[in-house]
Order: sequence, then structure tokens, then C-alpha cells
Amino acid sequence: MTLAGAKRPRAGGDLRQLSIIEDGALFIRGDRIEAADRRREIERLITADCEVIDAGRRVVMPGFVDAHTHPVFAGLRANEFEQRASGASYREIAARGGGIRSTVRVTRNSSLTDLVKSSRRYADWFIRSGTTTVEAKSGYGLTVEDELKILRAIRQLDQETPLNYVPTFLGAHDIPSEYRSRRETYINLIINEMLPRVAEEKLAEYCDVFCETDVFAVDESWQILSAARCHGLGLRLHADQLTLSGGAKLAAELNAVTADHLEHTDAAGIAALSAARVQPVLLPGSVYALGSRQYPAAREMIDAGLALVLATDFNPGSSPTPSMPMILSLACTQMKMTPAEALSAATINAAYSLGRGDEIGSLEKGKRADFVIHDCEDYRELAYFFGIEPASRVYCSGQVVFDRNVSEARP
Repeated sequence: MTLAGAKRPRAGGDLRQLSIIEDGALFIRGDRIEAADRRREIERLITADCEVIDAGRRVVMPGFVDAHTHPVFAGLRANEFEQRASGASYREIAARGGGIRSTVRVTRNSSLTDLVKSSRRYADWFIRSGTTTVEAKSGYGLTVEDELKILRAIRQLDQETPLNYVPTFLGAHDIPSEYRSRRETYINLIINEMLPRVAEEKLAEYCDVFCETDVFAVDESWQILSAARCHGLGLRLHADQLTLSGGAKLAAELNAVTADHLEHTDAAGIAALSAARVQPVLLPGSVYALGSRQYPAAREMIDAGLALVLATDFNPGSSPTPSMPMILSLACTQMKMTPAEALSAATINAAYSLGRGDEIGSLEKGKRADFVIHDCEDYRELAYFFGIEPASRVYCSGQVVFDRNVSEARP
């Protein structure tokens, strides 16, 4: 399943075009794909020193590209999970000092070494799920040094694990407790101290803001993102997750790369995103985990010509899953996307949303050899079965980084 095609994100009917090669094969040299074609054509390239890997009658496809994650944090929030099961809402828990701020307290007390150590576990989870690249946000520090600490941890994980990380600065994830009565002071801290340091150390490619009525209002989000653009960062936005806050329209106004969540975005917001060609990043895992029924209007967005992206929103509170196959299932069952649309959204479209459409997201000549052999014969099985890990072998840059047979054989 190559997903080869035009050099742009997929929209409309193109979302369903997976460019499948029956009885296909890849020829890889070093960390690059040299050819993707019928097996009989690839066999002509084989020389005596080639390693031949027979995938059998199984799906071979690009590694998933998870374009919205929060993978570096300390502590867990299983207690809040229990509270929600007992009827408390996400906003009620946050108002009592839980939610993001509870993770902030623990993360601030953790060293860089501790954060890297705990986050390696999550890197393994992503890889076992068939994901080879993640967008990685900070946002659990909310002080200058703690935000830098998280971004440095992301950089270290990118260097020391097989998983590829794309760093995003999210100092505007929440107003920390010590600034509750001094919102403007904290916003100035982000603009005048955090952003210059992040840019100076080249710790992030993007800046994100949680634009929401109870968090950062539209005008505050505009200030922060405008400052981020002046520092050369691309713009992403948590938009319209809990309410119709105007986040989608702001993302369109600023020509952001993505607008993420969009559970409450209306027709006017969808039209604005379409006109500005902002890519929506839909996160059905957080809707599911919060016990909500308000999923994003995926079909309306597809009909409007938007190049949808699917991601896990992996985080300790509202979406504790690294599993892109689970997200595919939710996209199909709850948002009525087809399996092919979901797979395009989780690979090639996600790659373009991270500025890496010419590097990853499809199996084409010249691209990095990030691919997965899944234990299934039909790509639709990836969304059809849920609660399993279908990846049999995972390759990053042409090297096997996970082999289920080897893993299961260990004592």
C-alpha cells in the first residue's frame, strides 16, 4: 500500500486512493526507498549481497505519522479517569486543580533524565503500534526552564530512540496556578521570554496554543501565535474542542498549518478552514476517552475539500492511547470515514501537516524507508479489528526496530 500520488495532501476522492500494488515489493538501499513496484520488477534489481525479506500475504504500508501527541510528562491521571467514570466532567476536574495542572505539578518536579526515561516507554508503545513519526508537544512545564526541559527531552528522545519526533512548543497549554489572577503577565512571559529562548536554541518547529473559553481566548491566542510567527515557527492550534470558541476561524485568519480537535466547529468554521487551506487534525481518541459523543464533523470537512489528518492526541489525561489502529477504528465507526480515507489521513496527509510530505507518509522512490508489515491480508482489517496490535515488523530508516516474533519469543 504505497499511497503514492500527487505531491500534495489528499482531499476529496483522492483520500480513498491508496495506490495499492498487488504482489508488490520494495527495494531499499541504506535508509531510502529506491523502488516500489511489482515483485517481478523488483526481483530484477536483486544482487548477491541483497537481504530478501518475504512479507508473505500481508499488508505492507508506510509507518503511521501521528501529528498530535503530548508524549513527555511525569505521573499519570488514573485517579481522574476514575472520577470521570463516576460522573465528573473534564472541566469540573480541571476547575478543582486537576487536568493539565496536575500533570504540570509532577512534571516540574522531574529531572530531564527522569522525563527521558519514562518517555522511552511511550516511544516503544508508538513503535509497536506501527507509528514511526510523532509530532511532540511540550506544555506540561509552564515555566521558562520547565518548558525548555521538556523540549530538550523531546530532542534527546529523537536522537536516542528509533521514533522520529517533530517538536512543538505549547507553553500556552494552560494558565498555571500561580498566574491565575495575572493572566496578562503569563502571556507576556510566553511572548517575551519563552518564545525567544525556544527559537534561540532551535528546540521547536511549531508553536501551538490551547484556544478555548476557559484557557486562552481568541485575542490572547492571536498575540501568542503572531509572536511565534515572528520567531520563524509554524502555527498549530487547539481549536473548538470544548466549545465553539472561534479557534477554527482564528486558525484560518492566521493561515495556521493545522487546526486540531474541532469537535464543536460549525459550518462557518469549516468554510473558513477550507478557504485558507488549513489542515484539520481530528482526535477521536480524546472524545472517546472523555466519554463525549461530540465527534468532529469529518464527513462535512471532507465534502468541503479539506485534507484531513487523524492523530492520537496521546496524553495522560484526555487521550491515553498511542494506538493509531484504535484511532482508525473510531474514525470509521464514529465519524463515518472509510478505512481508506482514515489511512490516508494517518499517513500521507499527516506527513504534509508536519512539513515532511516529501520525506515520509508514502512508499515512493527517494523517501525514507519507514514502513510496517502488518499481520493482515486486507488493509481494511486495520480499522475493522480493534484492541490489537497488528504490526508484525516495523522499520525506521530501513532498519527493523520492532519484530513481534522476536519480542514474543523473549522469556
